[in-house]
Amino acid sequence: MTSPAPLYPHRHLLGIEGLSHLDIEALLDRADTYVALSRQVEKKTATLRGRTQINLFFEPSTRTQASFELAGKRLGADVMNMSVASSSVKKGETLIDTAATLNAMRPDILVVRHHAAGAVNLLARKVDCSVVNAGDGAHEHPTQALLDALTIRRNKGRIAGLTVAICGDILHSRVARSNIILLNALGAKVRLIAPSTLLPAGIERMGVTAFTDMKKGLEGADIVMMLRLQLERMHGAFVPSPKEYFRYFGLDRDKLDAAQPDALVMHPGPMNRGVEISSEVADGAQSLIREQVEMGVAVRMAVLDALAQHLPNG
Repeated sequence: MTSPAPLYPHRHLLGIEGLSHLDIEALLDRADTYVALSRQVEKKTATLRGRTQINLFFEPSTRTQASFELAGKRLGADVMNMSVASSSVKKGETLIDTAATLNAMRPDILVVRHHAAGAVNLLARKVDCSVVNAGDGAHEHPTQALLDALTIRRNKGRIAGLTVAICGDILHSRVARSNIILLNALGAKVRLIAPSTLLPAGIERMGVTAFTDMKKGLEGADIVMMLRLQLERMHGAFVPSPKEYFRYFGLDRDKLDAAQPDALVMHPGPMNRGVEISSEVADGAQSLIREQVEMGVAVRMAVLDALAQHLPNG
C-alpha cells in the first residue's frame, strides 16, 4: 500500500512562482493550525525532532531570522544561525564553496537570505537538503507573501474578489513580487501605487493595475499594503526627499479615507514612520501590522513542517 501524496508536493520553497492554488491553500491551512498552537502555553511539538535547521543569512535581518528560529525550535528542530558577517564568505569563499561546506554538515533544512536574486535557487541545486528562500535580492520573499495572505484570510474570511493596493517601492521589492503572484493566484484584484520612478517598466504584464496617484489607487481598496523604501538598494535619486515622498505616497488618515471604510492596513516591516506611514495609521484600529508578525511564525512553522514530509525517514 502506497502512502498518500503529501499536501505540499515540493522539496523546496524557493518562491511563490510555480506554486499552484492548492499548494498555497495547503500551506495556509497548515499555518492556521499553528496559530492556535502558538497561542497555547505549551507551544512545542516533536515534528522536527532530530532534524537540523541552518539559518544562513547573507543580509542582516532581525525579524525574519528570529521568526524562522522560533518556528524551527517550536517544531523541535536543532536550529543554528550562521553569521555570514564573521564567516569564510567574508574571506572570499564562493557561494558554491559555502554550499559544499554546509552540505557536508548534513543539515535537513537550509533557510537562506541573500542579496542577489537567484542565489537561493543556485544553492538549492548544490545541496541535498530542503531549502527555504527567506528573500533573495529583489526577486522573491515567499514566506512574507504567505503570512500576508494568512493575515488577510483570517480577517476578511477570503482573498478571492478583494481589492489589494500595494503601495511604495515596487521596483526594489521582493515582497511586492511574491504578493502579486500569490494574490493573483488566489483571485484578488491587485493594484500597485508608486511614483513612476519606483514602478518597474511593463509591470502590468503581471496582471496588476498601476497608479501614480495615491488617492485614486486607494479608491475602494479592501487592503492597503505599504512597502518600505529600499534605500539600501537604490543607486541614484528615486525620490526627491523622505518628506516629499510622505506627502504624496505616505499613508496617513486622509489618504486612507479613500479606501473602503473597513479597509485594513499592512506593512512587512521594519517601518519608516513619517516616510511610508504615519504613526496614527500604523498604531490605529485598522492596522494588522502586529498580527502579521504573529502570523509569520505560524507560516514558517507550516513551511518547515511541509518540507519535513519530504526528508528521508520523514
